[in-house]
Amino acid sequence: MTLASLHFSPGALLAPLVDWLNANAHPLFAAISAVCEAVLNAIEAVLLWPPALLLIALVAGATFLAMGLRLAILVALSLGFCLIMGLWKESIETIALVTVAVSLAVSIAFPLGVVASRRKSVEVVLRPILDIMQTVPPWVYLIPVVMIFSLGRVPALIATVVYGIPPMLRLTTLAFKQVPRDLLELGQAIGAPPRDILLKIELPAARPTLLVGLNQCILLSLAMVVLAGLVGSGGLGGEVTRGLSRMEMGLGLRAGLAIVAVAVLLDRLTRGTLQRKRRGAR
Repeated sequence: MTLASLHFSPGALLAPLVDWLNANAHPLFAAISAVCEAVLNAIEAVLLWPPALLLIALVAGATFLAMGLRLAILVALSLGFCLIMGLWKESIETIALVTVAVSLAVSIAFPLGVVASRRKSVEVVLRPILDIMQTVPPWVYLIPVVMIFSLGRVPALIATVVYGIPPMLRLTTLAFKQVPRDLLELGQAIGAPPRDILLKIELPAARPTLLVGLNQCILLSLAMVVLAGLVGSGGLGGEVTRGLSRMEMGLGLRAGLAIVAVAVLLDRLTRGTLQRKRRGAR
C-alpha cells in the first residue's frame, strides 16, 4: 500500500453524499424549493403590483404616520434612488429576498440564543459551530446548496439564511446574559410567570443589543445577496455580477449604490419599528 493510495480529498467523500441526498431526499428538496419560490413570488407580486411612485408614496406615508417625518423622508429618498437608477424591479427582488432571509434567520437564531443564554452546555456546543460558520468565506456557503438545489433564488435564499444566523445568535445570547440579575429577581419575587419575565423584563432590557444583532444580520444578508448573484439569484446582486462580468462599471456602481439604499431602508425601518414598540410598551 503506497502513500498515494491513502490519499483522499474531502470532495471525494462529499460527492457521494450529495448524490445520495439528491437520490433519496429529492421530494423534500423540491418541496422546500416550491415553498421558497412561492413566498418570494408572492412578496414580489404584491410590491410590484402598484406603480412605483404610488408604492413609494404609500410606504412613505405609512412611515410618517407611524414613525415620524424624518424617517419617512429617508424611506422616500431610498426607494426613489432605486427608481431613478432604473433598478426598481431588481431592488424589489432584493428586498423580498432579504426580508424572507432575515425573517428566517431571526426565527432560528433568536430562540437558540435565548436557550444558550440559559444553558451553559448549549452555549459550549454552539460556540465552536458559530466560530466555524463565521470563519468560512461567504461564497463557500453557496457550494453545497447549489449542488443540492441547483442555480437560482432558492440556494441564494438558503445560503443567506445560514450566513445571517451566527451574528444574530451570538448577540441574542449576549443580550440575555447581560440582563441585570436584580430585574430577574424582582420579577420572580412578585410571582411573575416565566413568560411575563421573558416578554416584559428580559426582552426590553436586551433590546439595544438585539437591535445590533438584527442590524448585523441585515447587512450580512445583503452582502450574501451580492455574492448570490453568481448563482443566478437575480436582483441587485445579479446586476453587480453582470456589470463586473461585462466590464460595465456604470451598471455595477449603480447596483452597488442601490444596495446601500436598500440596506439603509431596511435597517431604519426595522430599528424604527422596534423602538416604537418599546415606547408603546412603556
